[in-house]
Amino acid sequence: MRQFIVVGHDVPTTGDFSLDDLPGAGRLDVLCRCVNATFFLSHAIREEARCLLVLSDEFTVRFEGSELRRLNPDERSTGALIRNALDEREEAIGHVEVEVSPGVYLSRRDFAATLERAAREGSVVQLHEDGDPVVDVEPPEDPVFVVSDHHDFAEGEAELLADHADHRVRLGPELLHANHAITVAHNYLDTDGFTRY
Repeated sequence: MRQFIVVGHDVPTTGDFSLDDLPGAGRLDVLCRCVNATFFLSHAIREEARCLLVLSDEFTVRFEGSELRRLNPDERSTGALIRNALDEREEAIGHVEVEVSPGVYLSRRDFAATLERAAREGSVVQLHEDGDPVVDVEPPEDPVFVVSDHHDFAEGEAELLADHADHRVRLGPELLHANHAITVAHNYLDTDGFTRY
């Protein structure tokens, strides 16, 4: 299983936002692009992938590739799935998830709880500009990649990552958008560390 945790610092925690202005909704467009990068292949979906969106350190929306339905490769429809999830937030009690659409779940998990749960299931990899070159790191089993939106990780988030991360890597010499980093990370795994094509 490949997991991608995406931290959205400013996104709304209610469904009260316009699908016509996702950038104005705390840069929700960035998170939508990350969801799409996690799952879409040409004419297929990555079923072995999971994307966890941490919304303003209050809610987590989990997208499960093996169960997903109605995910389309555009930001607006992905934003609609997130908005629909937030419309059901009263049904999410504590860490107990509510399934809001096939393959889409909402829980009241903050970043710490989401990271801790994922760390029990795989090897945490922080994508960071100051990390080790990814070509020098053996692809881990069941990787959990952690990226931030358009903001750097907050101090508390960075400390949690330092405690949980098995690896801290950079994907190349240039800084990448979070969704592009997910695509490169997939290629790194698809090619067994860029050794098999």
